[in-house]
Amino acid sequence: MSLKVKSKPSKASKFAGMKLIRGGEFAMGSDRHYPEEGPARLAAVGDFWIDERPVTNRAFAAFVAATGHRTLAEIAPDPRDYPGMPPEMAVAGSAVFFRPDAPTGTDDPSKWWAYAFGADWRHPWGPDSALDGLMDHPVVQVAYADAAAYATWAGKSLPTEAEWEYAARGGVEGAAYAWGEEFEPDGKPMANYWQGRFPNENTLEDGWERTSPVGIFPPNGFGLYDMIGNVWEWTTDWYADNAAEPGPTCCAPARARTVAEHESYDPASPQVPIPRRVLKGGSHLCAENYCQRYRPAARHPQAIDSPTSHIGFRCIVRR
Repeated sequence: MSLKVKSKPSKASKFAGMKLIRGGEFAMGSDRHYPEEGPARLAAVGDFWIDERPVTNRAFAAFVAATGHRTLAEIAPDPRDYPGMPPEMAVAGSAVFFRPDAPTGTDDPSKWWAYAFGADWRHPWGPDSALDGLMDHPVVQVAYADAAAYATWAGKSLPTEAEWEYAARGGVEGAAYAWGEEFEPDGKPMANYWQGRFPNENTLEDGWERTSPVGIFPPNGFGLYDMIGNVWEWTTDWYADNAAEPGPTCCAPARARTVAEHESYDPASPQVPIPRRVLKGGSHLCAENYCQRYRPAARHPQAIDSPTSHIGFRCIVRR
């Protein structure tokens, strides 16, 4: 829910902290990794400006102060929208990662995710947490509508999946990672992701257990920070496993296709038709033994009503 906007950033400040990306055609997706990333397909984007860094807690706090916006995580869910939900769960909160106390495998996310009453953007890890020392970290616990509301207030938009991936590649066409083909050049982590055996062991070689301040890892070829790791980022695209359509001839490359909202529903939960948007970029929870999605081509479906402690966003302005 948003209240009437009291003030907006000035036109002069709108492009501050943004980079101009010259558009073009590129090979989107990958045939070398997870199946939902393929087939590699031809996509095209126009020129656009994009935030150099993910939106921070500091920036989001300014938005909330100006508008009175309440995020989805701050509003108790209505049991009528979630058939079968126990009434005692109708309490404001959100999903928070916690490291399991006992050794566990990687086949059951409920072993490391919990719905925490009182978790929201001001309390990202649960009701007893706060933003002390985190103002320059990416804002988390924001649902899609919260990110879109911020973008509108700032005079910007959220990126499409193609725009996001084109920007993340930084001009490095077809490489596995945003910085090239080598995962850790000279043994050095290039982004904030999980080192060690997820979900129990984190060696913290990159120095961070959870989120990190934006901009502390090297930028990509376009001068953009944290496109990979730290937090997943919302895009405007509806999610479907098949994101490509055949080329116009037998020898032409596949092309990116537009997905309808109804195609994005989770087939595993037909009783709750909540649409899902595409997340990009991976997060601090991606590890070599689990969720190797710290790559530009990687993608993940996320229900629009489900903020978490590892999802944020950045904005664009199309020319």
